[in-house]
Amino acid sequence: MKSNAYQQAGVDIDLATNLLKSVKAKISSTRRPEALAPIGGFGGLFQIDLKKWKQPVMVTSIDGVGTKLMVAAMCNQHTSVGHDIVNHCINDIAVQGAEPVYFMDYIGIGKLRSPLYENVLTGIADACLAQNVTLIGGETAEMPGMYGNDYDLVGCITGIVEKDEIITGENIKPGHVALGLASVGLHTNGFSLARKVLFEKAGFTVDSKPAELGGETVGEALLKPHRCYWPAIREAMARKLPLDGIAHITGGGLYDNVPRILPEGVAAEFDASTIDVPAIFKLIGKLGDIEKHEMYRVFNMGVGMVWFIPETAVAECISICKDAGIEAHVVGRAVKGDRTSDVLNV
Repeated sequence: MKSNAYQQAGVDIDLATNLLKSVKAKISSTRRPEALAPIGGFGGLFQIDLKKWKQPVMVTSIDGVGTKLMVAAMCNQHTSVGHDIVNHCINDIAVQGAEPVYFMDYIGIGKLRSPLYENVLTGIADACLAQNVTLIGGETAEMPGMYGNDYDLVGCITGIVEKDEIITGENIKPGHVALGLASVGLHTNGFSLARKVLFEKAGFTVDSKPAELGGETVGEALLKPHRCYWPAIREAMARKLPLDGIAHITGGGLYDNVPRILPEGVAAEFDASTIDVPAIFKLIGKLGDIEKHEMYRVFNMGVGMVWFIPETAVAECISICKDAGIEAHVVGRAVKGDRTSDVLNV
């Protein structure tokens, strides 16, 4: 007679297996020819095509969605966070010029349930498929007593770049233009502050429709998926344009992320008056009575990525971004300084 002690303790192995089977076809659709092992193996295998890559350098990054997951739970909408984790991770390696090739996810959850699980994995698979990334494997850990009714979502991306095409930022010089690529909202950063202001202080629900959001609900504004900038970077690299430095603007905003790529003797100055700040940020700042410097430190404030390029490349780079569905315009410059970033006219 079979026992069910583990299930009674809160872990249902059969449910996990059955739910994974239901999305296996979706996951399989993301496979690139270089992926060798079938889904479900102990390790994912990926063979580098040495006819395509001459001096391949592997680039990898890991991140999580953070407390945006709590907003997803409030909205009972879990597909978009799958896009969030994939796109965030892709952007983190794309700034170095790396083509994303495979992705792995980790879901830690108190109690595995449907359709939450399938929705998250469907979002991940769709985001991978959109960028020709193989969803090569992952891990789901059901841990009753650890997460309660919540879950955590983490992703790890791996990409490849030719050694002589790595974008390091070392070529950024005073006079370079800082091209700002528009975000679609908070992306995956600043949600602890946003939730405190909007839900605790202002008393909104995810279904509230403050006039400032132009008909959107608070939940819709907060759950807009993290934008993927790789298509624009890929095209600019294909045209051999001088992308001398790229910064992904995440937690820490323009103040903390840009200095990570600046060489010695160079600083950056941004003009807040040139940045088109989305309504959700204005609402959070007003309701929370938050000083502008802190807003630009916590949030991207409408600039999801910055390209440092020579003035001569601005028009073509803006055109490439437009073709990729991304608004871009000049928001600052590189100047003489000591690897600092400042936002003026706040």
